[in-house]
This record gives sequence, C-alpha cells and structure tokens, in this order.
Amino acid sequence: MIDSLVAGIKRRIQARPWLDHLVRAAGRYRDQRGDHYAAGITYFTVLSLFPLLMVAFSVAGLVLSSNPELIDTLRSKIVENMPGSFGTQVSDLVDRAIDSRGTVGTLGLLVGIYTGLAWMNHLRAALTEQWEQRSTEHNWLVTKLSDLVALAGLGLAFTVSLGLSALGSSTLGTQLLRGLGLIDFPGAGLLLRAVSILLGILASWAVFAWIIARLPREPVTLASAAKAAALAALVFEVFKLVASLYLQTVLDSPAGATFGSIIGLMVFTYTTYRITLFATAWAATAAENEPEAEIPPPGPAVIAPRIGARGLSMGAGASYFGAGIFTALTLSRLRRFSGRR
Repeated sequence: MIDSLVAGIKRRIQARPWLDHLVRAAGRYRDQRGDHYAAGITYFTVLSLFPLLMVAFSVAGLVLSSNPELIDTLRSKIVENMPGSFGTQVSDLVDRAIDSRGTVGTLGLLVGIYTGLAWMNHLRAALTEQWEQRSTEHNWLVTKLSDLVALAGLGLAFTVSLGLSALGSSTLGTQLLRGLGLIDFPGAGLLLRAVSILLGILASWAVFAWIIARLPREPVTLASAAKAAALAALVFEVFKLVASLYLQTVLDSPAGATFGSIIGLMVFTYTTYRITLFATAWAATAAENEPEAEIPPPGPAVIAPRIGARGLSMGAGASYFGAGIFTALTLSRLRRFSGRR
C-alpha cells in the first residue's frame, strides 16, 4: 500500500518537469551538505571582510580620489544594501580607508589577501561539491594563484554589479528623468522604481552567474549557470526586501541596537550563501548536466556445443532401434544364403 502510494507520488512529480527539477536540486543540496558549507563560508566571510574592505577601498581611494561624486554614490549604495546600522559602519570604514589610502601597509595588504584567499578557497570547495566534481590535486602555489585570479574576477563582477545598481539609484534616475523632461510625467516615479528593481536584479544576476559558472574547480556549462543565476537573483531581491522590513522591526529593541548589526550581517550572509549553493545545485541537476546512465557491458560469451536428438520420444527411438537391428539381421542372412549358392 505504502509502496504504491510512493510510486504514485513519484509519477506525479516526474510528470511536472519543474517540480521534478526542484526535488532533485533539493536532494543534491541536502546530500552535498549545503547548510554546512554555507555556515563555514559565513565564518570566513566575517573573518575576512574588514581587511578586504580596507584594502579594496584604499586602492579605490587611490584611483577615485579625483572623482568624489563617484565615491559618494558608492558609499550610498553600501548603506542602502547592507543590513541595519552595519551599512553606516562600513561607510565610516570606507571614509577612513580613503583618508589613509597612502598609508596602507604591506602587512595589512598581506592579511587581506590571506583571509580573502581562505574565503575564496572554501567558497570554491562548496560550489565544487554541489557539482559533485572530483578535481585532481594541484600544487599548493598553483591553487593559490587560481584562487587569487578567481578573487580578482569576483571583484570585477561586484564592480559591474555596483555600476548597474548605481544606474538604478533614485538620485541618478531622478536626474536622468529631469534631463529628459519626464520628471512631471504621470507614473514617472513608478517607472523609476520598476527600472531600479530591474537593474538591481540584473546586477545580482551578474554576480551569481559569475559565481556559479566560474568559481567551481572544474569547468561547468554557462547556459545552466545563467538560468540558475536568474532564479537566485529573483529570490535574493525578495530576501533583501523581507530582511530590510524585519531588521527595521528588530533594531528598535535595545538588544537589536547592540547586537543587531553583527547578527544581521551573519544572518544576511548565511542566507545569501544558502541561496547561492541551492542555485548551484539547481544548475548541476539540470537535464543537460545529468550524467547518462551507464549500461554495463555484457559478460563474456560461453560457447558450449550440445549434440542431441531433437523431436524423438522414447517409443519412437526404441522403434527405430529395433528396425535397425532387424534390417541388419536380414542383410546378414541374405549374405550367408548368397555365399552358399
């Protein structure tokens, strides 16, 4: 009874491709310990965040010191996207890093690179597990150089994402509408909001696509990664909306005001990695990435010739045997009779 019920449920799931894909992705995420890896990456993210930010924004300060408007836009986007008061703290950190851009020491740079490489190594290991890849062991130096290139590529993807987000910012959008003479057009605010959300999703898609397609240790299909990144971007935008509303409620309490920023950062980071790893499992379980069923080769052929009479019963065999004896005796007597004559 139970077996037939389970078989019926499986048939109904398999009859709906999207539901079957969802079930397979959830199974892959669970079997490859997605929550475990998300928690581990969250730890290394928090550990490496501050030195990475100081180095990144110090370098950015050297490059962008002649363009303060762009730095202000970058700072405002950080405040908008970081949960709670943590965004303000990071913004203050950016100001200090830019002010001291010429005094960033070698030690700080090495610590930032070291913690960043540790974070990148664990992130790539988690993504590789979701693809069920078994990469060959490489030289330690080669692996670290590969992680450094991946870290630089991810930084470039974040830069593109921030640029797209800046295009969708309310300030820039308002200036663009005013320049086009559409600021008083009915529905201009709604259009601006829709364009901002769309560009935010596109920015998130760029980052997720790079992570899913380029960070695993072995090459993966780009088409599957792009589709999974679109799903992750949509879920991430919904999560950001819910998280901002939740944090506005939690941070009003004394405990939330004291510990809300770091707790919010950890929850935000952990959930983001869960979304990333589940999207990777979704890409890995796509139909084009499913391994073909292995058909075992046939066993060795055994040639065993058999000789036997076919279609003879015991009675027929006895009759033929008796007829043969009778014929032999008759021929023998005929020979004897012929010899006497």
